Amino acid sequence: MSEIFDALPGLDVPVGAIAQSLTKMWSDTAAAGRAAPEAEDAKATQVNFVLHLGLKTTPADGVAQFQTAVEFSKRYPSRVVVLCPEHDNSSATEMHAKVYGECHLGKSKSDKRCVEFVMLSYPRSARQFLENQVSICLSTDLPLYYWVHRFADSSKLADYNYLLTRAKRVLLDSAIAPADSLTYPWPRPETLRDLVHARLLPIRQGLGQFLSRYPMAALCADLETVALSHDAPHAAEGRVLLAWLKERIGQCGENRAKFSLAPLPAGTPGSFVLQFTYAGGKKSFSWQGDLAKGSALFTADFGSGRTTLPAAVSLLSPEAALTEAMFF
Repeated sequence: MSEIFDALPGLDVPVGAIAQSLTKMWSDTAAAGRAAPEAEDAKATQVNFVLHLGLKTTPADGVAQFQTAVEFSKRYPSRVVVLCPEHDNSSATEMHAKVYGECHLGKSKSDKRCVEFVMLSYPRSARQFLENQVSICLSTDLPLYYWVHRFADSSKLADYNYLLTRAKRVLLDSAIAPADSLTYPWPRPETLRDLVHARLLPIRQGLGQFLSRYPMAALCADLETVALSHDAPHAAEGRVLLAWLKERIGQCGENRAKFSLAPLPAGTPGSFVLQFTYAGGKKSFSWQGDLAKGSALFTADFGSGRTTLPAAVSLLSPEAALTEAMFF
């Protein structure tokens, strides 16, 4: 069995009796006086969610992503299928299964947010049987979201065509995915969402809100360079943030500003430094963000006087980034 599968919580159950095992799990939970969904609520499930823990995932990392799914379910009750591929290349085709569930009470006793997990451990030789097993575990009338975590090869992930074509959204993190993950010819590329872009939402909003106070003409006229620097842990965020800036500043029409991305010099404090430079030096804009301190500083002069504004800065939490990538 997969080491990740062993590290995850849950009750070992026969693969052929997953549905009955889930029903018994909730019955036992209710009998013990703990929070469980009412039968007539149909568990109030809102989404199907497949979490695929790739071969580069460690057991500790797998548990962390499992917990992210739990936190997500506190807002969006879910049926989560966790795929745990095994490194073993033997000809064995036996799958192993676990079930797990949690309910969280809201403002009233009737407000229950529940999550059901089905964990599947499978050798590579059992891949051909996986789609059928996953389809049995999912709720047929709910949308499907597919999150692939630390996969090693885009071409091998493409073998999971059933999930890639059926999912409403396919989520990946380009900070840890193969280099071609965002350009690979997936069967439905329009469904692909990058968690790096999602967790940058507060930064994108902060920059957009500050710059929107100025006319587009003032921002774009005579703009020569847009330079973004980043610290080592946030290289992917820097890359995605610069691409977002290019897209937004591209709306300036004939603007031909040069864009650059570089690491911050060793020993430089902070996480990001963004600077606009203008011909003639009569206008300026800079933004510095320090994620460790949660603080940022805007400095700008677009011809109407110098403005300095301190602000907060952060990335979305993992569960909030999932929400952003799935639904927006």
